[in-house]
Amino acid sequence: MDQIETEKTAVEQIAPVPTHVAVIMDGNGRWAQSRGLPRLAGHRAGTENIRRIIRTFGNYGVKYLTLYAFSTENWNRPEEEVQGLFQILGDVIDRETENLHKEGIRLRHLGDLNGLSEQLQRKVKEAIERTKNNTQMTLNIAFNYGGRADILHAVQQIIQEGIDPKDIDEATFTRYLYTNGTPDPDLVIRTADEMRLSNFLIWQSAYSEYYATPTFWPDFDEEDVIKALKTYSQRERRFGGLGSNGRRRGDE
Repeated sequence: MDQIETEKTAVEQIAPVPTHVAVIMDGNGRWAQSRGLPRLAGHRAGTENIRRIIRTFGNYGVKYLTLYAFSTENWNRPEEEVQGLFQILGDVIDRETENLHKEGIRLRHLGDLNGLSEQLQRKVKEAIERTKNNTQMTLNIAFNYGGRADILHAVQQIIQEGIDPKDIDEATFTRYLYTNGTPDPDLVIRTADEMRLSNFLIWQSAYSEYYATPTFWPDFDEEDVIKALKTYSQRERRFGGLGSNGRRRGDE
């Protein structure tokens, strides 16, 4: 029995649990600045937090976890910070791939690898190949990802393949997104008290539940995970229909 399965016996029971949780990991820079540290120190602290959060969500039965690590808009940050983020990603892959593999976690990349160094592209591809047959959890890392770019890429692929417009429906379109094979997120969490999607999974999250917390990402811990999951478990998902009492949310 792997570590995630063993730890599940000790966790608090929460139901229902989302199948797919997506997280906008925000607040690394502000976390660092509040401590008089450079912004990259905050990003490194944020990556140190990833392993415990993966394990915690896994303990509660979440099967898909997507982490927003670097957006297409993040290229506009100072060059030093961008290159530092690339270095951090490479270090994390080197350090964590075998740990993920041993815990039965499959790693996937969402986004465009173009623009990354050949060495970093190779590391990402090797990590994906190493873990591709794991079934305990799927961990999607959205790196150089943008929701609009995701949609445009899907449209370009559909046109390139010459698919008849009459044959294009939502299911067909979804197969061309970077998230193909992953269910839409049930719950989107954003840390650091922000209330926007920031171009993250904008097609896939059309009917996701949202949860925002003031906690900066490096401080986001098991207690915060439990709060988010409890909040989700108390909501009634309608997907545009009526609730169990025959009323829409907000009806008198």
